[in-house]
Amino acid sequence: MNYLTGTCAAILGFTLVGEAAATEWNVSVWGTRRAFTEHIEKMAELVSENSGGEFTMNVSYGGLSNNRENLDGISIGAFEMAQFCAGYHRDKNRAITVLELPFLGVQNLDQEVAVARAVYAHPAVAEEMAQWNARLLMTSPMPQYNIVGTGEPRVTVESFDGMRVRATGGIGSVFESVGAVPTSVTSSEAYNAMESGVVDSVAFAQHAHLSFGTIDIADWWTENLNPGTVNCPVVVNIDAYEALSDEHRDILDAAVEESIAYYLTNYAELLEGWEATLAEKGVEKVTVSEDEIAKLRKNAAPIHQAWIEEVTANGLPGQELYDLTVEAVAANAPE
Repeated sequence: MNYLTGTCAAILGFTLVGEAAATEWNVSVWGTRRAFTEHIEKMAELVSENSGGEFTMNVSYGGLSNNRENLDGISIGAFEMAQFCAGYHRDKNRAITVLELPFLGVQNLDQEVAVARAVYAHPAVAEEMAQWNARLLMTSPMPQYNIVGTGEPRVTVESFDGMRVRATGGIGSVFESVGAVPTSVTSSEAYNAMESGVVDSVAFAQHAHLSFGTIDIADWWTENLNPGTVNCPVVVNIDAYEALSDEHRDILDAAVEESIAYYLTNYAELLEGWEATLAEKGVEKVTVSEDEIAKLRKNAAPIHQAWIEEVTANGLPGQELYDLTVEAVAANAPE
């Protein structure tokens, strides 16, 4: 009887230890599963596989928070991981908005990843994120934005005057500099804004035009405007990260590289089918002349300088962050 009692106690103790060792994280994203979230889905797969099912992630598309409140949710520990875009609340994450300045010269997604990593590694960036109890884990690299619109194609700077465009961050600023009227409705709201006429054009990367349906009601798409992109990091709650066992923390950190690689491969496949998508939906592909793009690019310089002055006034090393970004763009330029 004593033997059986001891055995039962040992089994019960083992079970309790096993349960205590299991880790389950909630992850807040929005929209639907798409190219923009594939690295998160891959990470969930990897941490579960590499932990033998002891570390799992529940990826929720809008069930935990809306996209503008994901950073707030992280700060109070409402969930352990989240994705957000810097342009949704620039005052909360001023440092990383340097990556959203227009016409930085980024040419592909590999370069985008490298530049984001360089900026994320700066102590001032980590310190600002820590104010929200957030630790930057990985970026969500996106191609340069281009716009879809209704009505006659807008291919000159003059034609942008008065254009109501869904555009955030530096992209919105550069359009505003030539008379356009930018609005920062969220990606989830863009289709309704375009359908109802609140905006007549939307600036997105290709996957978002597909996922949020703006391509379905568009008449045209600019193939080469490339004014910039937005920066949308994936962050983890610092307390949750530090509470992980050493094994689970190592598994999470090790999964970043493979998750990003998977994302890049998946996005490349999406881009291969983009031309067919335009033809299928009857969307005209329009080209903006280099002369017109040069006019826009010229307006980027004062926007860059204004960014430096603004973030410096808010206690951040603006010039240092800007120089770091420019140097990272040059150092990682494709050959």
